[in-house]
Amino acid sequence: CCNLIYSCFTSSVFSTYYLFYMLDFLAGYGCWGLFLASFLAATIVPLSSEAVLSLVLYSGAAPFLCWFSATLGNVLGALTCYWIGRLGKIEWMERYLKISYDKLQKAVAWMRNKGSVLAIFTFLPIVGDLIAVALGYMRSNLLWVIIFTFLGKGLRYFVWMLMHDFVAN
Repeated sequence: CCNLIYSCFTSSVFSTYYLFYMLDFLAGYGCWGLFLASFLAATIVPLSSEAVLSLVLYSGAAPFLCWFSATLGNVLGALTCYWIGRLGKIEWMERYLKISYDKLQKAVAWMRNKGSVLAIFTFLPIVGDLIAVALGYMRSNLLWVIIFTFLGKGLRYFVWMLMHDFVAN
């Protein structure tokens, strides 16, 4: 099922028409749609939660509620990756997150002495999921992972909202 969903999101036909439809669909549900888009964007679906955030802000939703919905959804998505890493099921990492065992081992070796503070960088594209999975695989302290993930993702959405406000006005 997840492979089918992933292949749909990565096909060129889907990425042109249906992606815009999905972003508009999610934005139509306001902060709930934003929460869902942010959660999905932090897991297996290549989706722009920032685009949904801009659409929801443009529709007149309360900025703090938008920020909180996006941040919470994205943090919970990153924690899903963390838990997949913590379970240690390499086949799940490779199948659903497209993270190979070699890539995971390199990340764990690099992150070994840096610890949970690296969770602040889980907002980064490409490496963010790898960081979350590696932190789980290393069994990093969950409380610190949550705190640093929330700080990084919250700051990212705050900066995005400032840029949105600057462009919109």
